[in-house]
Amino acid sequence: MPEIGEEQFAKETLERYSGSAASEYQSSLLLTNFPRYVEYFAKTRGVKVIEGSMFKVAHCPKDGVSILDFKIGSPAAALVIDLCSFLPFKSAILLGMCGGLRRRYKVGDYLVPVASIRDEGTSNFYFPPEVPALANFLMQKAVTEVLDEQNTPYHIGITFTSNMRFWEFNEEFKNRLKATKAHGYEMECATLFTASYKRKFTLGALLLISDLPLNREGVKTKESSAHVFETYMPSHVENGVAILKVSSKMQAKNIKGAYHRNIGVKE
Repeated sequence: MPEIGEEQFAKETLERYSGSAASEYQSSLLLTNFPRYVEYFAKTRGVKVIEGSMFKVAHCPKDGVSILDFKIGSPAAALVIDLCSFLPFKSAILLGMCGGLRRRYKVGDYLVPVASIRDEGTSNFYFPPEVPALANFLMQKAVTEVLDEQNTPYHIGITFTSNMRFWEFNEEFKNRLKATKAHGYEMECATLFTASYKRKFTLGALLLISDLPLNREGVKTKESSAHVFETYMPSHVENGVAILKVSSKMQAKNIKGAYHRNIGVKE
C-alpha cells in the first residue's frame, strides 16, 4: 500500500466520518453540536441529510453553504477543524449554545464570544497555555453586522470552555467559574478558536444562551431544552447563513481579519 499524505488522510477521514465526499462540501461552513440543526437546514432547503460514522451533514449549493454536526466536546471540536482545514472553505461559523453567567441574561439571547478561557486541555496540543483563544475578528465583525442590521439584542464577552459537563451542583467548580468573570459556559469554543488559529481557518461563533446554570431554577431541563430548540433554532440557523454571506462579501473587499488563503492572497 502506498504511503498516504496528511491532506489525503484528512479528506478520507472526513469522508468516512461524514459519509459525504469532499467534493460535495460548499465554500462556507456552519458547524453545530446539534443534529436537529442539520435536519432543519436540510428540510428548509430541500436537500438531503447525510450521516457517516460520526458526523451528520447537509449541503446547499444554492446558498453555497454546508452544515456539519460534529457532536459535543473539545476533542470533537479539534478533530473537525483539523479535518476541515484541508478543504477550501472561505469561512466557518459555530452555531452553539452556552450557559449564560450574568443575571441580566435571558434564555434566547445571543452571546458573541471574542475569546475563550482554555480550561478544556485539548487546545494545549496546538499552543502553550499562555496563547489566548481568540475568535476570528472578521467573522465576529460579520456576526455583529448581521445582528445589528436586524436590531437583534446580543451580548459580547468571553466564554469558559471546559470538558466538565455535569457541574451545575458542584459548588467548588461554580465558585471557580464565577471568579473568572466569564460571560458564558460551553465546551468547544477555546478548542475551535485555538485549532483554527493554528490551521489558519477563518472561524467565528454565534452562541445562543440556552440556560442560566448559576441559578438553580435556571438549569437546563428536558422541557426547557425542547422549548429552546422549538423557539430559537430557526433564527439561529438563518442568522448563521446570513453571517457567512456577509463574511464572503467582506473577504471579497479584502477587509482585514481573514487569513490570506481565504481571500486568494499568497502568503
